[in-house]
Amino acid sequence: MATTETGPETGSETSTETEAEPETVTTPETETETVTVTSEEDSPAEAAVPAADPAAPTTDAAPAPTTTVASTGGSGSTPAPARPAKPVCQTTGRRKRAVARVRLRPGNGKITINRREFEAYFTSATHRMIVGEPLRISSFADRYDIDATIDGGGVSGQAGALRLGITRALIIIDPELRTNLKRAGLLTRDAREKESKKYGLKKARKAPQYSKR
Repeated sequence: MATTETGPETGSETSTETEAEPETVTTPETETETVTVTSEEDSPAEAAVPAADPAAPTTDAAPAPTTTVASTGGSGSTPAPARPAKPVCQTTGRRKRAVARVRLRPGNGKITINRREFEAYFTSATHRMIVGEPLRISSFADRYDIDATIDGGGVSGQAGALRLGITRALIIIDPELRTNLKRAGLLTRDAREKESKKYGLKKARKAPQYSKR
């Protein structure tokens, strides 16, 4: 540090220099280091980040998504039954006014008609024999399940329509069965139907008793 003193006798000014204090003198290297240290301490980008404690609970984590399944049958509803397998073939048989739509699926020979058991739908043994005739000839009675939908006609006409539908389905599965089923007469569509009633008569041809007088 430089100081100025005035002499009492000569009136001249004399300058004296005092030794600088070490703590106040800065050198270029010290200034550079000081700036560097200051920038490292004050820089937020290079500040040390404390390590996260794995045992501490995390409050900022997003909750896991949840999936809600809508229930249409209420709390006591049962799961929907499994859909049946795709039919191997589907055919149509007709007899009189009855129409039978037949679907064959691989199975053990169960026959269902209009969602009813075979024995419950055809209570007569004669009608059950008519329906099962193509299965006995082809020996496919226990290899496929039959699901049929029948509409129109009576019990006898429905049995004939179902038999024709089953016969046509078996030929689609195995064309070699056509010869045996044809010889048995199961491929012929029975075209006989009830003749319509005529006016003046009691039925199609029955006439009232003739009276001469």
